[in-house]
Amino acid sequence: MNLMLPDSGLLFWMTIIFAIVFFLLAKFGFPVITGMVEKRTKRIDDAIGAAREAESKLMGLASQQEKMIEEARAEHDRILKEAAAERDRLIAAAQEQARAEAGKIMDETRERIRQEKEAALRDIRREVAVLSVSIAEKVVRKELSTDAGQQELVDRIFDELT
Repeated sequence: MNLMLPDSGLLFWMTIIFAIVFFLLAKFGFPVITGMVEKRTKRIDDAIGAAREAESKLMGLASQQEKMIEEARAEHDRILKEAAAERDRLIAAAQEQARAEAGKIMDETRERIRQEKEAALRDIRREVAVLSVSIAEKVVRKELSTDAGQQELVDRIFDELT
């Protein structure tokens, strides 16, 4: 027996067994294996499709998120502007109210000062009148203390009347 060349009978039976095994594998094994490979390929393709779809959805969600962030920023800016406008309006209203109140207080103060001034002038006039009457009374008494003074006063009044 030669190790390099097998015997022809052995070669014949090996070929027949190989053909039977190949036939059995071709009939029953290969379709199952190819079916499994095809199923796995289909699952991988489906998974890749789902991953692509998920990626596109994530991109869509990312763009929606950016839109929402921009909207939130715009809303934030709008609210800040409204708050600043409201603050300015309140400050202006408070300043206007303070001006009106100050004007009212100034008018009341001026009126009080005017009334006190008039009262003081009335008091001064009354005092001047009282002093004038008092001085006139003293002067007239002094002038009228004599008969000649009385006669002179009567003549002067008579001359002024005519």
